[in-house]
Amino acid sequence: MKTILKIASATILTFGLASGALAVEYTKGVVKKVDAKAKKVTLIHEELKNLDMPAMTMVFRIKDDTLLAKLKQGANVEFVADRVEGKLTVVELK
Repeated sequence: MKTILKIASATILTFGLASGALAVEYTKGVVKKVDAKAKKVTLIHEELKNLDMPAMTMVFRIKDDTLLAKLKQGANVEFVADRVEGKLTVVELK
């Protein structure tokens, strides 16, 4: 019985750590400019912890057209940015 409890506890701990590692942290920002033709957006954003980057204004590429359609100048957004093929890219948006 103790062996089963140890295995169950280890399994729960493993899944808990794995799901925590997959958690995505959104960053708040304001859309300053949208360049639909170039698939780029200029964002005034808070600190990007996953990229070790302080708050600033910068240009990001947009991962796909569905995200691009959601961006309007002056809008408050929450987004996830990452390096895609070496370029800073907005990969998620809410």
